[in-house]
Formats: sequence, C-alpha cells, structure tokens
Amino acid sequence: MKSWKPRLKARQYVETLAATGHYHFDSVEAQSALGVSVAAAKLALNRLAKQKLIASPARGFYVVVPPEYRGLGSLPADQFIPALMKRRGLPYYAGLLSAAQYHGAAHQRPQQFQVFLDRQRRPLVCGMVRVAFMVRKHLRDVPVQSFNTPRGTVLVSTPEATALDLVGYQHRAGGLDQVATVLCELAERINSERLAAAAAAAPIAWAQRLGYLLEHVGASEKAVALGAYVRTHAHESTALVPGEPHEHTPRHDDWKLYINSVVEAEL
Repeated sequence: MKSWKPRLKARQYVETLAATGHYHFDSVEAQSALGVSVAAAKLALNRLAKQKLIASPARGFYVVVPPEYRGLGSLPADQFIPALMKRRGLPYYAGLLSAAQYHGAAHQRPQQFQVFLDRQRRPLVCGMVRVAFMVRKHLRDVPVQSFNTPRGTVLVSTPEATALDLVGYQHRAGGLDQVATVLCELAERINSERLAAAAAAAPIAWAQRLGYLLEHVGASEKAVALGAYVRTHAHESTALVPGEPHEHTPRHDDWKLYINSVVEAEL
C-alpha cells in the first residue's frame, strides 16, 4: 500500500525555490511540482502574483520576488533577463546606457534596461521594470563581458563595443549630447586597440562618428587605432547625425565626416 503524500502548495513551492537560490521557473515546472492540472497551476500562480510573491515578465516565465523588491513588483531586469534569454535560446547582451552603467559611465539612471538581440522582440514590462529590445547585426561578433548580479551573471557589451553602439543607436541613448556626455566617462575604460578590433562588428560610419566624438570630448588618445582603421576601411564621407541635412556643413577630413550638429557634452 502506497503511503499518502501531501500535495505541495504553490507558496511552499516558491519558498523552497528561493531557499535553494532559484528565482526563475516556468509554468510547466510549477505544474509538475504541484501535481495539478494546467488550469489549477495557473490559478495558483495568479494568486501568488496578486500577493506580489512572484511576477511574470514573459508568457509562461516567472520570477520569485524577494521582499526587498516587492515595491518594484519584479526582480530587476539584469537578474532575470539572462535566465529568460537562456530559456528562449536567444543570444543577447545588455548595451547602450545599461552597459554604460556597468562600466561606471552612467550619467543618469536609464529608464529602461536595454538589451540587444539578433531578432525583433516586443518591449517587456513587469511591475515597474521595463526592458527595451533592439536588433544588432553581427550580434555574436560583438565583444561582451560577464558581470555578477545577486542572482547570477549578466552579459554586457565591453566599453569599446558600448561606445560604438552608443554612436550607432544615438537616438536610443538620448541623443548625441547625451552620448558625448557618457563617452566623457566611458573613455577611461576604453582601450585603443580593442576599440579598433570591436569596430569590425559595426558599420564603418559608427567608427567615423565615434572617432570624432572621442576627440571632441578630449579623449583623442583612445581613437588612435580607430583612426588607422577608418583610413583603411572608410571609402565615403558620412554625416555625424544620420538622416539630418549635411549640405554646406564643415567636413572633418581625418574622419571623413560632415559635422552637421553642434555637440555639447555635460562635463
């Protein structure tokens, strides 16, 4: 005769996960652990979500919310994005202003956690946490590094790759003045040779714009190797601000760049 085993309750399940250092799970795992139907598992998880014990940043994916993050209504993005991307089988990295923060160059806290993927994905909102996804060509070739978080590690673009992305996606980084402001601080972490190597995974126009901006903020020594790269690979002139008129504007010969905007960094 089989001994009767009490059914695990949903709250006990998430408390056990947290106690063993696990803060991410999916609906299939929860249903299996609870030993109930799909509908019953969904109902139980919805109750826990209303109590702010868990949150669901994406369909079928849940996070356990520790007491210190109950006001946020979710784990911070960098504490669940790596797990979500792994479960979805998507290569990723945190970039732009979010990456700049990791490198000590965030002039102000970004309102969204900015993530690059190799395909389109809708923005994500969970509680007060917002994640913006952007598509990056040659994503797997972009140099990244790993940073520790309280729930594991997160992949972040290197200072050099971050600088290139900031110029390439200046409209997603608060505009050119904001990019120049961040570069003032980020330049301290940039290695000239690694910057030229990182440029191979980006359009040549990004290197042209970045070289000019580094000189503009007083970090010309960081752009030396990039200058050699541009001289070899840049066959056409481009505009500092893409999409804006550049006729009758000054041309910077070294960077083959039309200076169609006045850049003012907050130093």
